[in-house]
Amino acid sequence: MPARRLAERGGVGQADRGGAGDGDGEVALARPCRSTAPAIPPPLPTSLVRGAQNILVIGSDSRAGSKNRRYGKDSGTERSDTTILLHLSSGRRSATAVSIPRDLMVDVPGCRRADGRRSEPMFAMFNYAFQVGGSACTVRTVERLTNIRMDHHMVVDFHGFKEMVDALDGVQICLAKPINDKAAKLRLPAGKVTLNGEQALGYVRARKSLGNGSDTDRMDRQQRFLAALVHKVQSNDVLLNPVRLYPVLDAATSSLTTDPDLASLRGLYELARGVRDIPTERVQFLTVPRESYVYNSNRDQLVEPEAERLFERLRIDAPVEVVNSSGKSQGPPRDSSHNRSRGDDGKSDAKRPDEPAGPTPPAPTFRGSTAAENPCG
Repeated sequence: MPARRLAERGGVGQADRGGAGDGDGEVALARPCRSTAPAIPPPLPTSLVRGAQNILVIGSDSRAGSKNRRYGKDSGTERSDTTILLHLSSGRRSATAVSIPRDLMVDVPGCRRADGRRSEPMFAMFNYAFQVGGSACTVRTVERLTNIRMDHHMVVDFHGFKEMVDALDGVQICLAKPINDKAAKLRLPAGKVTLNGEQALGYVRARKSLGNGSDTDRMDRQQRFLAALVHKVQSNDVLLNPVRLYPVLDAATSSLTTDPDLASLRGLYELARGVRDIPTERVQFLTVPRESYVYNSNRDQLVEPEAERLFERLRIDAPVEVVNSSGKSQGPPRDSSHNRSRGDDGKSDAKRPDEPAGPTPPAPTFRGSTAAENPCG
């Protein structure tokens, strides 16, 4: 995608909620410049399909607080270490988790800082949004980038991630070879391993000793871990058993920072209840299509028109098909009625009068995986 178009893509929106203040930390800009987006912000995106939901999950690298301090010096700022756009289809027949690279070059809108000042719109790395304006700025940045309305958001820090994994009594993964990463304080044998919270945190954050050390490889590993987590909660009937579910939700409410609708046991329970019947082959993981940024190979830019095709399908709640690295399709075939509303008899509603006649063209495919892929066998 040409750099000029990248700069024009976002808007100059204003975040309504305060967030983390800015600080030094890692340099978040590559050829930093004022955004060339329109001076008048476009309207915020609206929800197009009743019942579908989009939740932005943000992993913070904050070292603030006694329980996060052990992972490094508190610089007084924080960045989004991981960001996932989770789309839940209407009727809850599928879930699609899209990772957004922290090094993706985007238009970050003007946002309110922790001290009340307004930041300038900036063309910068994606994780700069969280650094300058917290979750509110990150939500606005994603909405401008994708034109998808975010219904909810949640922020989890290091300690919160550990607490939730431990509340599940660990998550099992499979390793092709042993891991010994001193930086991540992680030492694991090859084969099947059940990770506790501390080990899971090291596994999803490690870069130096796992794979090729790239952020792409780390996002793939995070997606594999989330797939294993889905297996855990479904195989142990955690979502169906209130006695088992309550400790997990209790850990979540004390560990997550969310919007008001998800800030209670009831809010999280309603969310969990809605997704418990989604089959694993329809829980999908992928990364937004991107390539090396034209001015800096260590940064990313969107690949078009593929990225817009993905965003459009999420906006209209259309099926998203993923294929693995070998090109093999993941999950069962889906027909054009996948996301139509269904009546009490389970059948899809009739076609609308304005729907075109004839067969529906095949859905575009994207590189990714599903929770049905179980490397542990």
